[in-house]
Amino acid sequence: MTEIVHRTVEANGIRIHLAEAGSGPVVLLCHGFPESWYSWRHQLKALAEAGYRAVAPDMRGYGQTGQPEAIDQYTLFHLVGDIVGVLDALSAPEAVVVGHDWGAPVAWHSALLRPDRFRAVAGLSVPFRPRGPTRPTSVMPQSESSLFYQLYFQTPGVAEAELGRDPRATIRRLLYSGSGDVPRKSDNTLGDQAPGMVPRTGGFLTRTIDPSALPGWLTEADIGPDRVSPRGWLIQLGIAAGSLVILAQARIQTCPESRRGCPLSRA
Repeated sequence: MTEIVHRTVEANGIRIHLAEAGSGPVVLLCHGFPESWYSWRHQLKALAEAGYRAVAPDMRGYGQTGQPEAIDQYTLFHLVGDIVGVLDALSAPEAVVVGHDWGAPVAWHSALLRPDRFRAVAGLSVPFRPRGPTRPTSVMPQSESSLFYQLYFQTPGVAEAELGRDPRATIRRLLYSGSGDVPRKSDNTLGDQAPGMVPRTGGFLTRTIDPSALPGWLTEADIGPDRVSPRGWLIQLGIAAGSLVILAQARIQTCPESRRGCPLSRA
């Protein structure tokens, strides 16, 4: 049976927790929100058995990886720098990088900014999106009664208080409510009730469902303490609207050599 091994490395100025399996060419797996390395547990084993060294970090701010206090430590440059730093810590000259959800922009931009280190890239659920002419937050939907969840996350402390009140319930609600077990109408017919819209008189969890019993695909162990850390992933998602997409077409020279924690320039 393939074993998943855990360790922590120093990379890009923080401690990064890694789960890895197998040996061979490196495949780096970047998870999304609100997740951790655990989302890749099945793929780690499958890739290892196919002859690869599969590595899934807890991304910056998540799980057992470092959670810097300052919001400006969660830019896309830092996130890509973390992935480059993981390669350095593994003594791996190159890798294939795969990202899911909010991990996908990190994967796309790792390949964009450092093609010398990433020979192939794949994104799940989030395609590559070039930088647009307008600030993303200026075109996100909102009405008198609701606003898009990324706008809700922009006010410091609000989402942290709501999602951190009962982290296990938060994860349980989000996983179940986002699953195929919940019947839903077409998003086009829901208006203010559409997924991703937060009522101004409620919060991010208001329209989610806390299941009376866990579905067959989710166990209490899946919502373990090492996978529940709302503060860090709220910071990362909170700046996502103002950082990840805006930097989508950033070039390597826009990251000054003197920028702390930014190992994007080619050595």
